[in-house]
Amino acid sequence: MGFLHKFEHILTRLPEVQRPRYALSFKERIKWTGFILLAYFFLKETALYGMDPQAVDIFENMRAIIAGGFGSVISLGIGPIVTASIILQILVGGKMIDIDLANPQDRKIYQGTQKLLAIGFTLFEAAVMVLMGALPALNGDPGLQLLIIAQLTLGGIIIIYMDEVVSKWGFGSGIGLFIVAGVCSEIAVGAFNPLPAVAGEAVPAGSIPAFIYFILGNQTRFDLLIPLIATLIIFAAVVYVESVRVEIPISYGKFRGTKGRYPIKFIYASVIPIIFASILMANVQLWASMLVKAGYPLLGEFAGNRPINGVAYYMQRPNPIYSPDFNPVVAFVYVIVLITLAILFSKFWVETASMDSKTVAKQLQKGGMKIPGFRGDIRIIEKVLDRYIPAVTVLGGATVGLLAAFGDLTGALGGGTGVLLCVGIVYKMYEEMAKEQLFEVNPMLRKIMGDLGI
Repeated sequence: MGFLHKFEHILTRLPEVQRPRYALSFKERIKWTGFILLAYFFLKETALYGMDPQAVDIFENMRAIIAGGFGSVISLGIGPIVTASIILQILVGGKMIDIDLANPQDRKIYQGTQKLLAIGFTLFEAAVMVLMGALPALNGDPGLQLLIIAQLTLGGIIIIYMDEVVSKWGFGSGIGLFIVAGVCSEIAVGAFNPLPAVAGEAVPAGSIPAFIYFILGNQTRFDLLIPLIATLIIFAAVVYVESVRVEIPISYGKFRGTKGRYPIKFIYASVIPIIFASILMANVQLWASMLVKAGYPLLGEFAGNRPINGVAYYMQRPNPIYSPDFNPVVAFVYVIVLITLAILFSKFWVETASMDSKTVAKQLQKGGMKIPGFRGDIRIIEKVLDRYIPAVTVLGGATVGLLAAFGDLTGALGGGTGVLLCVGIVYKMYEEMAKEQLFEVNPMLRKIMGDLGI
């Protein structure tokens, strides 16, 4: 019996959002998704009581990915949830925790552990952010510090359960929905904001209004459009790679003569690995800031809200290539680290999300599927899947890492990583919505695709 099994009675009894007892209609799922989105924006605009208004956001460059509003009760965003998932994936993937994710009971233990860790990290990160000055209390008042920690913890727990509501009652996941909301807000403001970035100046902050402003002044500033063009390029690239897939021919044994194809997407692990990689980098910034405040700048020193040396310096989003402060060495290291992390987390995600060859082969056999020209032996099916799944996992992870890095280096609106995540998540939600509408028209397809685990 594994270590976690000793606490099974606790981990499987944590408060949770119940799954619907019936198949929700498309409209019901849309309503729940919209309701949670409105609640998210409301929380994002709910300011922390007692916080110093002069505070500087050390995660400004990654705010859209973290999906939390600085100075609000959800300043921590999805950070604790993803951090907990990263830690648990590493422990399970490294076989340091004995748990079988193919076993329904073990999966409940895994999910309970992840929730408990997320709550623990919420409290920990809230305390660190307040005590180390990232979200300082007014005049350093100890009473206000405790109050801010309590507000952040409550906001973080609400986000955890809002994510669960979306996963069970809506479309996609709450994490994805919140990232899309944050990134879309940044893109809209970055492209169309007519107000000046600095009070007293006349140049609008938005790319398009600023470009028009200079045109009217008989100046041509095409560099202002580079972030917008980069955003459109990433959008097109992600839509294209999301549509690329390997299709394996299959036959359905329950209906003799019925044939089809099992699709293996090129971006097999979707954009999940980039979320993990981004949050990991944000955690490096957090720990670096915490160590500086403690007098031990082991991960780097800061000037204002940006690291100027050490590991944290190379783990932050670099300046765009057209910026006078662009550093090619920093950019190169950042790109390599981002792609490497994307590949590693792709492999971890495939293993822990039951998307590996062995689990997919079991799902196909259980659904009465076999590959034409091969025996129905599960080992044969697994061997065929092994030709594709490990390769697309690595190549897909490297591709999303490269696209994210391209966007970061070109200054894409919302950040390259943010745009990549936004498009990938929206594309996946669109597929889920289309599938749900198809199920409503033909309920028999729900059973067939359920048997296949699709």
